[in-house]
Amino acid sequence: MRTALLAIAVAGTLALPAFLDGEQLGIYVLTGLAAMITVGLSLLMGQAGQISLGQASFYAIGGYTTGLLTVHGTPPLFGLLAAPVVAAAFATVVGIGVLRLRGHYLAFATLAMQLILLSVLAQSDWAGGAIGLQGIPRFSVGSFEFSDDIQYAYLTWVCLAVVLVVARNLVASRAGRGLRALATSEVAAAASGVPVGRYRLAVFALSAAFAGLAGGIYACYLGYLGPASFPVLLSVEYVVMAVVGGLGTLAGGVVGAVVITLLVQVLSDLGTRPGMPSYAPSVLSYAVYGLLLVLVVLFLPRGIVPALTRRERS
Repeated sequence: MRTALLAIAVAGTLALPAFLDGEQLGIYVLTGLAAMITVGLSLLMGQAGQISLGQASFYAIGGYTTGLLTVHGTPPLFGLLAAPVVAAAFATVVGIGVLRLRGHYLAFATLAMQLILLSVLAQSDWAGGAIGLQGIPRFSVGSFEFSDDIQYAYLTWVCLAVVLVVARNLVASRAGRGLRALATSEVAAAASGVPVGRYRLAVFALSAAFAGLAGGIYACYLGYLGPASFPVLLSVEYVVMAVVGGLGTLAGGVVGAVVITLLVQVLSDLGTRPGMPSYAPSVLSYAVYGLLLVLVVLFLPRGIVPALTRRERS
């Protein structure tokens, strides 16, 4: 039954872009990018038990890496491949100090990391400053340029498939079992021979690499990046996606991203209707995020996917 549902979901995902118009294809691309980031965050929070409120900072690092390299003449393919590498390297350097913290201290530290990064980008001429980085070339492989939204739609979801395969192999490996033990009890995991510090740092870097890859695609797709493209609310949004879908589950990251992205679009449309104040979209987003978290904690404490899986088994 599960295999049949997976096959239907894959077939539907591949066929859907052919039936979407320009704006809908844009939402489709952004949903795939959000799913990439949320899968990594779900691993970090659900498998390793670490909280991050700065995942959008790695999204920004990947985007600016690709943008800066391609603007200065690097082929877009190499610029995109460099994005997850640079994001993972940055996460490794930062994580050596930050991951010594626990609980809400770690959450605040990752949030501060994003605020510092946004401040640096806004004041740096090499990054375009507050105006942003403009003129980023379209993604291309050799002489073939991705000029249509439908091409970016397939590129995004192919990359998401790669991310899911990598994450699935990690979860099924010995390291994945060590991460689950770490999330349950670091003391017990360390006593069992699990290298706690190394595993925490590795999954932190891997989740950053996923976000960096998404950022690289985002840069080529829009052709423009600015500090305002990566607000703090975006990191909160990814946390909500991971929690709603189901922490620690790969399908939960995708389901949460789809549900929240579509909900954000509905709220944006509602908040921009005539007669609504300019701050309506932000207020509606914060209110709905809070309400969703309360409802999930009360009725679906493990998220949508674990709840459906448990019902299927029963």
